[in-house]
Amino acid sequence: MKHTLSVLVEDESGVLSRIAGLFARRGFNIDSLAVGQTEKEGISRITMSIRGDNRTIEQLIKQLYKLINILEVQDVTNIACIERELMLIKVAAIPEHRSTVLEIANIFRAKVVDISNISLTLEITGDPGKIFAIQQILHQHTILQIARTGKITLIRASNVNTELLKTSLEYNSNNLYS
Repeated sequence: MKHTLSVLVEDESGVLSRIAGLFARRGFNIDSLAVGQTEKEGISRITMSIRGDNRTIEQLIKQLYKLINILEVQDVTNIACIERELMLIKVAAIPEHRSTVLEIANIFRAKVVDISNISLTLEITGDPGKIFAIQQILHQHTILQIARTGKITLIRASNVNTELLKTSLEYNSNNLYS
């Protein structure tokens, strides 16, 4: 199962290296990683996605707490969160196919950030599902380059899990017509 960890650390050199070393020694691969400053000076938030069962993740969290400069570790996998990623994607778009790519961009609320005679570069921000979906749709065109950030996340203050709401609304709308 894929887990999302939110780790608060002191801004000190070598913190990320020690975390990466811990994961490497234990044979874990980090699927996604994003690091940035928080609202508090001298504190950064590391958001990472990793695969593992609940027991393994619990052990990993205990090991993280043993590292210096680690302030807080949270497994936010099953907590109502806001998740976002950013992707830049350069797609081959000769004039004959450009309108199709622009229509796809419009549907996904992507921004065109560069254009040439042979390509369009789009900026897409959204939850990981949206990023995956547009990438899959654009595969029908030639994708020239992709650059993605890691997933970032914050716990929802409302504690409302919108993923559960989406599932519930889809279920209810499907049953209206049954």
